[in-house]
Amino acid sequence: MSAGHFDVLIVGGGHAGAQAAVALRQEKFAGSVAILGAEPHPPYERPPLSKEYLAGVKPFERILIRPETFWAERGVSLLLGETVVTVDPVARSVQTGAGQTIGYGELIWATGGEPRRLTCAGHDLAGIHAVRTRADVDRLLGELDAAERIVVIGGGYIGLEASAALSKFGKSVTLVEAQDRVLARVAGEPLSRLYEAEHRAHGVTLMLGVGVSCIEGGGRVTGVRLENGALLPADMVIVGIGIVPAVEPLVQAGAEAGNGVIVDGFCRTSLPHIHAIGDCAAHANRYADGAVIRLESVQNANDQAVTAARDIVGRPVAYEAVPWFWSNQYDLKLQTIGLSAGHDAAVLRGDPAARSFSVVYLRQGRVIAIDAVNAVKDYVQGRALVQAGAAIAPDALADTTRSLKDLLSA
Repeated sequence: MSAGHFDVLIVGGGHAGAQAAVALRQEKFAGSVAILGAEPHPPYERPPLSKEYLAGVKPFERILIRPETFWAERGVSLLLGETVVTVDPVARSVQTGAGQTIGYGELIWATGGEPRRLTCAGHDLAGIHAVRTRADVDRLLGELDAAERIVVIGGGYIGLEASAALSKFGKSVTLVEAQDRVLARVAGEPLSRLYEAEHRAHGVTLMLGVGVSCIEGGGRVTGVRLENGALLPADMVIVGIGIVPAVEPLVQAGAEAGNGVIVDGFCRTSLPHIHAIGDCAAHANRYADGAVIRLESVQNANDQAVTAARDIVGRPVAYEAVPWFWSNQYDLKLQTIGLSAGHDAAVLRGDPAARSFSVVYLRQGRVIAIDAVNAVKDYVQGRALVQAGAAIAPDALADTTRSLKDLLSA
């Protein structure tokens, strides 16, 4: 059954897909545009799901990327509650899960990923939750009143932010992380230790350096068994162990893929007339020393969306945006610029006890990333150091009497 044809069909209704549609109109693209999204909602912001939305601070209407009327006003069709199951790059069409065929002139794949699930025994018990969509969080909140003991699996941003939000509800929260510190994959030890201390001060129990053996319960979760034999009683489990890129239809259609679908500097896949952007797109990034990586961030989603839109309208500009991230936990605002993976030195700038400091990461003497905690000036000024790959002496970086801006110009 045919459901029409669009000059540009965007598959995925998250940050990347929404920004692609916005960017096309900003670039004066006059053709037909549609966003096909798996959820029944217009595009909305994802970061607040584990922060303000989970904590009840922001209602759903306040996390919409644009007001619902915006899309019709810009001539963007929203095909909601639909998924793509196959892509035909020769016919330039997709087939949806409902059996509809939709033609396209250009396809932008912006599907993000699905939460990585546990694979141990008991992984499918009731009471186990992810934090990826509004529906995920609404289900969690619907069970929250009856849950006093909550185990969070995963010590990355999602797990920590969920723990912070849930601790405010007065719940007993235990976080389990297989690595020996939280944020081990994305931050230096000083930052990890600060956040560990902060969560403990707010009543969160941390179990570090131990994995999960299985989830126990009869139909519904009652506990989490750790690999060291310990049993953590649990009325609810939240799993935050990363995502799996949602690229299977493209891979089946012949797209080159690895950890995500491979794209070039203009977000083009190996298939003609198909771009991929956001969490699902693996690209060579100069801030990762040229390695092919996926970036799971709003910055990457938005900037790659603009890159794809400009390429489609015939004004290609290669993607070279500097990565940035943020995380709000309690009264700590973490802002990161650059990618610290592969650093061989880390310089502490300021005093963590003062709750305002930065960690500057170096590789072969050059600045590659900065984590700024309640230190907006370092974050803003540090961008230029990361972009330039500035070679600055560690003792100068540690001197808080000198601004990072002055160090760059010295």
